Amino acid sequence: MKLSLVLCLLIAPALYAASAVKVLIIDGQNNHKWQETTPILKKDLESTGKFQVDVATTPPQGGDMSGFKPNFSAYKVVLSNYNGDAWPKETQTAFEQFVGNGGGFVSYHAADNAFADWPAYNEMIGVGGWGGRTEKSGAYIRFKAGDFSQEAKPGPSGHHGTRHPFQVIIRNANHPVTKGLPQIWMHAEDELYDSLRGPGGAMHVLATALSDPDTGGTNEQEPMLMALTFGRGRIFHTTLGHDPVAMACVGFIVTLQRGTEWAATGKVTQKMPADFPTANQVSVRR
Repeated sequence: MKLSLVLCLLIAPALYAASAVKVLIIDGQNNHKWQETTPILKKDLESTGKFQVDVATTPPQGGDMSGFKPNFSAYKVVLSNYNGDAWPKETQTAFEQFVGNGGGFVSYHAADNAFADWPAYNEMIGVGGWGGRTEKSGAYIRFKAGDFSQEAKPGPSGHHGTRHPFQVIIRNANHPVTKGLPQIWMHAEDELYDSLRGPGGAMHVLATALSDPDTGGTNEQEPMLMALTFGRGRIFHTTLGHDPVAMACVGFIVTLQRGTEWAATGKVTQKMPADFPTANQVSVRR
């Protein structure tokens, strides 16, 4: 074997490690099966060749959280697959500083159910559900006459009807996460979150879906994909991906990959794949 080829084989992995975006997934407590979903999230990100993913797992519910102190600064972006006990105050402060100083954050599915009593976290995710949230937590986001507004009326926070496939509608086609994607695409069977509420803040709704009253929904266009800022940090919030069935949707996979890259770097270099779903046809990867 020629020396130049040997050097290439030795150097290539080091170059990949140096250029890959470092991602930290946090799990350990959730009302969803994080043991099943975290490996899928990790695989989907690493399959792009752009991410190097580590996982930090908290103690179980009711356990001693005092030692849970991830080194957020070692990563470009944190992806939360967590909905459980409060983190130590020191960890909360470190996370606020991480995002505020320019770190990326991805809120995945039930992560927007977490930490109803943590003001900065709710500013980061824009809207959330369950967890004791009420109208005091903020307004609903409504899409009327082609624009978004806040609806500050009393009512519950967090709901979904029966699981079903549904169309996702892009509402901001110029954002790096959604640019080049079809305006309408069919998502695989999933929970369609509705009635989320929160401070809204610096939130741009990238995509919505109709919460169909025939499936127990609100008959409103509910936010599905959101982009936010917190200080200098960027946040991508996806409500999609309840379980492996929903996560097999190419639309979920691609928007997760693109949203994570944007949260980390402010741009998206990934192209739309040929197997992206159409307006009437679900596309899945097994």
